[in-house]
Amino acid sequence: MDFNLADIAQAVADAVPDREYIVHGETRITYAQFMDRARQCAWVLHNAGLGCRTERSGLGGHESGQDHLALYLHNGREFLEANIGAYAARVAPFNVNYRYVDEELVALLDDLDAVGVVFHSSFAPILARLSLPKVRLWLQVDDGSGQSLLPGAVWYEDALALASTERLPVEPSPDDLYILCTGGTTGKPKGVLWRQADIWVAALGGLNAPSGGEYGSLNQIATEAASRRGLPTIVIAPLMHGAGQWSALASLSRGNTIVLPREVTRLDAADVLSTCEQERVVQMMVVGDAFTRPLLDEYERQPYDLSSLKVVVNGGAGLSVSSRERLKTAWPSAMLMDGLGSSETGTTAVSLSDNIEPGVFTLAPSARILSTDRTRVLSPGEEELGWSANCGPIPLGYYRDEIKTEQTFPVIEGVRYVVPGDRVRYREDGRVELHGRDSATINSGGEKIFAEEVEQALMQHPAVRDVLVCARPSQRWGSEVAAVVSLRANMSAEADVLLAEAAQHIARYKLPKIIIFRDEIRRSPAGKADYRWAQQEVNQSL
Repeated sequence: MDFNLADIAQAVADAVPDREYIVHGETRITYAQFMDRARQCAWVLHNAGLGCRTERSGLGGHESGQDHLALYLHNGREFLEANIGAYAARVAPFNVNYRYVDEELVALLDDLDAVGVVFHSSFAPILARLSLPKVRLWLQVDDGSGQSLLPGAVWYEDALALASTERLPVEPSPDDLYILCTGGTTGKPKGVLWRQADIWVAALGGLNAPSGGEYGSLNQIATEAASRRGLPTIVIAPLMHGAGQWSALASLSRGNTIVLPREVTRLDAADVLSTCEQERVVQMMVVGDAFTRPLLDEYERQPYDLSSLKVVVNGGAGLSVSSRERLKTAWPSAMLMDGLGSSETGTTAVSLSDNIEPGVFTLAPSARILSTDRTRVLSPGEEELGWSANCGPIPLGYYRDEIKTEQTFPVIEGVRYVVPGDRVRYREDGRVELHGRDSATINSGGEKIFAEEVEQALMQHPAVRDVLVCARPSQRWGSEVAAVVSLRANMSAEADVLLAEAAQHIARYKLPKIIIFRDEIRRSPAGKADYRWAQQEVNQSL
């Protein structure tokens, strides 16, 4: 059966009403309380005239028949309340990167046709500068910043206080949209359109754990959630990023408790670890070295009692060999699960802690490897470098971009695939070697060099805290490799020393022709590489 996410949330809340869903500092919200507030939010949207305009049937994969709601928020209960409340009102919410500058914000909100915005008060001065004529509903969340109410806005809490907790007189559909905006760190952000029924199976817990198959009823979902103990899962990544959002929504569907660090505007390693210790967190999700290294640095400086921690999940960015080894040493009782996936696929492959080969993954059941020309499915052991792809529950397309939708979702022998851009080699043992994202590939003298493999080689040196690799123009080669490196505090290393270390792990033609040093490497709040920033830094050094 197909399900709507609001119906799933309600079924679980009915099964475990008194279990805690959100813990954030002194705030502790049960499932029943959460759904009351989500329904109030749904009424606010419904009474403002937002909802579904055109049913899904008959629309193209790049089209939407629903009103869109922008969630311009740091982590907090309001993000999730507005998310589920929008689904109940048949409104399609989407995530907004809160580091975007004015021009990027206007472009995103306009491109996604936002008619409503839920935002934290600290962002009010930014919104006050923008011209957004399509928006007709502004809900402002007080975050203690002291900012006054934006003209035309309504305080979020005041709006909810006047709304009913009863269910809306509308029937959500499994065809209703789940929209996830890509980060835009390699190009223009895109709104990925999923049917809620499909994202539920692909990334939010829609496979029955005992059987591995899909659920047959809401009652079955609720019964299984009730049978669990409500395991605490800490969500460190921003909810406006797929990794954080999927972790929180999967926890909701399973009846688990999500724990948020007190500090939500930046990564505070001490706050994260002390929160894990206090709440006896069982599962933690990290986003590559950008999250893992600061956490391990803090833990090694001052150990915390993390004996409750059983699972560390990595997703959204690569994890270096050194970080994997440090994780095993710091938390030996915790299983490391490294996931390969994207906004367009959910999880395509996983690597568990007993895998000693970095960048090698076991494919998920719905994953396939396509040939370089995307005309056939590869078999294990074929030599050519292929594309990671998914079939089965996959997105409908990219909002308002029919051409990109056709390019990313090819049909081969009657089967529709999604190809997000990861290049892999299909090994004879059935596993895949990740070479890197095609959008971060450098073509130097006809040789394709993947930025990620150069980054991993440089990260082998103990003085390197973070690194991004990109291209710079070359008269001889067309493009050549450049690296932007940040060193660890109280450690130093010259460029030639870093090159010598990298040369032990990759071919010499892949080595950077220039290394520039910066105090900090710019990444998205979710730890994703910002290659546009790296390119700017390299260009400025020419």
